[in-house]
Amino acid sequence: MTYKPQNAVVWTEIPTADIKKSVAFYNAVFDYGLSVDNSGPNPMAMIPTADQSGCAGHIYPGKPAGDGRGPTIHMAVPGKLEDTIARWKKAGGKLVMEDPVTIPPGRFVYGTDLDGNSIGLFEAAR
Repeated sequence: MTYKPQNAVVWTEIPTADIKKSVAFYNAVFDYGLSVDNSGPNPMAMIPTADQSGCAGHIYPGKPAGDGRGPTIHMAVPGKLEDTIARWKKAGGKLVMEDPVTIPPGRFVYGTDLDGNSIGLFEAAR
């Protein structure tokens, strides 16, 4: 029997050299309302799910791969892709490509965050 979980990816972890700067960056781009949680063994900022029942991932102090190496995490944008791209650039993120790729579920561009982590900015088809 083949195992087919509801969500094969349970959560993501985005490493950062400076958690406060990264939290400010991701809040400026996605408006998540992230804050640093120091209740566990390591500080982290949880990326929420829509229903607040879980965690889509977290940002934590770690060693980023840098320069767009490592896995790419595609993140849903609030609103229009172009608006998010503008906030991404203003907050200090870089784009790897300027023209969005359109696929049946939506469209996206690739970028790197302040630490060089590879991030896809994804707008779902409406």
